[in-house]
Amino acid sequence: MRYLDLADALRDRLVAGCFGRAGALPSEAELGREFGVSRATVRRALELLRDEGLVTARRGAGWFVAVDPVRQALGRVTTLEAALEAAGTTAARRVLEFAFEPAPSDVAKILGLPADGEVLRVRRLNLAGGEPFALVTVWAPAELGRHLSRADVERTTFFDLLPLHGVEPGRVVQTITAVTAARDDARSLGVRSGTALLACRRVTYDRRGDAVIVAEHRYPGHLTALEFEFPIH
Repeated sequence: MRYLDLADALRDRLVAGCFGRAGALPSEAELGREFGVSRATVRRALELLRDEGLVTARRGAGWFVAVDPVRQALGRVTTLEAALEAAGTTAARRVLEFAFEPAPSDVAKILGLPADGEVLRVRRLNLAGGEPFALVTVWAPAELGRHLSRADVERTTFFDLLPLHGVEPGRVVQTITAVTAARDDARSLGVRSGTALLACRRVTYDRRGDAVIVAEHRYPGHLTALEFEFPIH
């Protein structure tokens, strides 16, 4: 089999969605065994598909289906669902954990709770086109969380739920850093452990200036881009 034939076979699988959105392809060695060709032939076929914009290589991680990153504008409040819909992608969410527990010390400090203060912690997976897009953890004071059910937070954003329970959001402060994926996060997001993730901590304050929600969003770096527009004076 020539590399052009292998590229045709892989292209058909990519078009059929066999690897999923932004999914990982089998390793070069695995493809070589499956198709009975050398690793050099596999590499040449993959490089051709990369030139066509169908796949991308990540150092130390392998080959992946190429996707355009979802662009999220900074400077205004929006939700993941809104950003995905604006990008023409179907958004969905799946609640992984819903529990009342003692707040982590940094979260308790932000929310103005005592050191042993209780919070509702919700861990969810946001999906784009049915594939993992972001892992989100939200902490809310127990007083607010007791009014919420697992079904509430699975079908509706916290930002939309707050006004229904007498809390009017006033402002949001977002801090952006980078982390590497721990084993559990990597498994949920469908990436390898140690993959670079974009970590965004968002604190929502009410109109009185009190912090009411702390949320942390973690994205595989290649799936999203955060944009900020600066005025020129």
